[in-house]
Amino acid sequence: MDAEAKQFQPKADVAQVYVYRNETLGAALSMPVTVDGKLAGNTGPNSFFKFDLTPGKHTFTSQGDESEITIDTEAGKLYFVWQEVKMGMWSGGSKLQLVDDKKGMEGVRECTMIDSRL
Repeated sequence: MDAEAKQFQPKADVAQVYVYRNETLGAALSMPVTVDGKLAGNTGPNSFFKFDLTPGKHTFTSQGDESEITIDTEAGKLYFVWQEVKMGMWSGGSKLQLVDDKKGMEGVRECTMIDSRL
């Protein structure tokens, strides 16, 4: 599934959203990711999720509501969300950022796919 996901082949009927974390900063931290309020699972260093979603608005959160991004998706398109690790004084956090295809594909290739609960 990892190799297939990294082919980045759009599907006509769904939007594909990759959420990836390609940093080793905060390696000991497991960071929860939700999609539309449902827990997808936890990322670790150098890992990614791939979600096939119906077209429309979808909200992604990380670390509870610490970081949130809403994307209005279209069928047949790919979207890449970078989960940047932010180290605070007392604990780690994250910031979700929509990135362009080139940066997103490079980042995902550095990672290993993890199973989602969705």
